[in-house]
Amino acid sequence: MVQTQLAYPVMEQFYTLQGEGAYAGQAAYFIRLGGCDVGCVWCDVKESWDEAAHPLQTVETLVQNALAHPGRLVVITGGEPTLHDLSGLVAALHENGFRVHIETSGTNLLSAPLDWVTLSPKKFKAPLPGALAKANELKVVVYHKSDFEWAEMHEGLVPEDCILYLQAEWSRRERMTPLIIDYIQQHPRWRLSLQTHKYIGVP
Repeated sequence: MVQTQLAYPVMEQFYTLQGEGAYAGQAAYFIRLGGCDVGCVWCDVKESWDEAAHPLQTVETLVQNALAHPGRLVVITGGEPTLHDLSGLVAALHENGFRVHIETSGTNLLSAPLDWVTLSPKKFKAPLPGALAKANELKVVVYHKSDFEWAEMHEGLVPEDCILYLQAEWSRRERMTPLIIDYIQQHPRWRLSLQTHKYIGVP
């Protein structure tokens, strides 16, 4: 029998508003775990990549920290959070009345039943079919024009009810956002995702 993971390398945790996607604007407690097997060159949290650089925190501590705030939505992110067995953490959060979301590149299979899966496929390491099948929203970051083809590649690999988002990479937002708008007007199944937390200055 495999022992459930009881502690996790935590880079940071904070209470804020969800900035992107279908739950944008809602109060959320973020838990950012250390460790990444993707390594996007434009990643804005590269300090999360080294798992060993971040102290371990127990499931109990993480749950108590989240309970200190009135919101009951937790978002587990990274790095790449699916590198960890999340079953113990997710179960404890559910037991305490939280809805649990995850932000993942889909490079590993999900180890726990999540309430919402945001999957953002990266060219640096392609997502697994089994992870794509669990996506509630597909968020493709647009850095180059070729990323529209990358988005189209994955459109048919997610469930039919999966919400499709295109989001400009932050440093190229002024250049890419007009292209995204034009693309969505021609392909109306897709939606625009904005990093609203960066516009309003919250974590």
